[in-house]
Amino acid sequence: MPSKFIDDDFLLHSRSAQQLYHEFAAPMPIIDYHCHLPPDEIATNRQFKNLTEIWLNGDHYKWRAMRTNGVNEKYITGDASDYEKFEEWSKTVPYTMRNPLYHWSHLELKRYFGVTSLLSGDTAKATYDTCTALLNTDDFRVQPLIQRMNVEVVCTTDDPVDALEHHQALAQQGLGFMVLPAFRPDKAIFIETDHFNAYLERLGQTVDVEIRSLYDLLEVLKARADYFHERGCRLSDHGLEQIYSADFTDEEADKILKKKLAGKEIFAGEAVIFKSAMLYHLGKIYHSKGWTQQFHLGAMRNNNTRMMRNLGPDTGFDSIGDYSQARALARFLDRLDTEDQLAQTILYNLHPSDNEVMATMIGNFNDGSTAGKLQFGSGWWFLDQLDGMEKQMNALSNMGLISRFVGMLTDSRSFLSYPRHEYFRRLICNMFGDDVEKGLLPNDLPWIGKLIQDICYHNAKSYFKFSKP
Repeated sequence: MPSKFIDDDFLLHSRSAQQLYHEFAAPMPIIDYHCHLPPDEIATNRQFKNLTEIWLNGDHYKWRAMRTNGVNEKYITGDASDYEKFEEWSKTVPYTMRNPLYHWSHLELKRYFGVTSLLSGDTAKATYDTCTALLNTDDFRVQPLIQRMNVEVVCTTDDPVDALEHHQALAQQGLGFMVLPAFRPDKAIFIETDHFNAYLERLGQTVDVEIRSLYDLLEVLKARADYFHERGCRLSDHGLEQIYSADFTDEEADKILKKKLAGKEIFAGEAVIFKSAMLYHLGKIYHSKGWTQQFHLGAMRNNNTRMMRNLGPDTGFDSIGDYSQARALARFLDRLDTEDQLAQTILYNLHPSDNEVMATMIGNFNDGSTAGKLQFGSGWWFLDQLDGMEKQMNALSNMGLISRFVGMLTDSRSFLSYPRHEYFRRLICNMFGDDVEKGLLPNDLPWIGKLIQDICYHNAKSYFKFSKP
């Protein structure tokens, strides 16, 4: 007999899995150690006017599905009304079956708004009206939405030039959850970009320094890292096609930077040398502060020139790239480890063929100084769905210790994305429960339940050592 869709035992295919989830995983708080939520909207406790504002605006996952379904751009990023956009999304949802959007969408409607009907063109108006009415009450402002999901820590992603005034305001509000910054200095690395010089000018202004050399740039970044640390930052993050670890000297990198500042063209080989130097020196800064460094590797961005010109970046035209990862990554990590300057590190791959590469790479540099010092990060972007997460966890299980895994994160810009933690927790409980049922693991649910709780919460809490700023 078919199971009911998204019932209490959704994704839990055995008694063992059900017990592991309901008794051990579900009650655990959430530590969302990497996301793209806007801190100003949390600080001001934003109230969204309708369901389109909070659910569709900025969500390139949904935009890609709508375009694939033949929806005109007018109803995606264009000038159609909010309800018209939602109606077109609702008509698309039945066509998303077997895409994670089908599960996510119905989980989010059910967990936040209590809507249990399947979303379609026929149910669009009722769903929109019900959810919009709730969103116009104080209980559905941003802060209560986060509190409702039992979130303990939110780590946003912030540029070194950010003043972090919203984080400072949040630290004074006593919300019951912390909102902490994470350091994302990629704009100071990508020397080949047209806006690099203008960015360095702005970066220097944050500490009243004119950046004229590599030394100046690194000193400014150290000062900004200090500023972030004082405000609770304990993580950095980089979004790169691949790690850069060419041979370099500081003199070479300085010469290349000065060439760029003089307005001269930078060649591809020079850019790699400069970026290699920057990643090395930033890695030393992160180690000195006791931070965790994160590397999101493998995205091929802004592939559609016409849509990039019309809509700009982050609008749904990125994909998985097939970059070589292993050799440069090993060189980068080894260079820092040789000097005992390797910070806690989380590696995320976007190409699934790199799963075993990452799972084995972390074992090269785990040195016993702390449990799981190097981490193979959870399935990211195109891989944060059932198949992608399961393959990541199987690779980690087979080649490392999944018991020391720091678990799930949302990596989202949406305030309605926290059921993705539930999705992850149900999946991992089903994986362990299935092994128990098959006799691959002993029927010791208290111990396995402890491991599940560690992966869902305790490992991250111990690993990051967050504290109120």
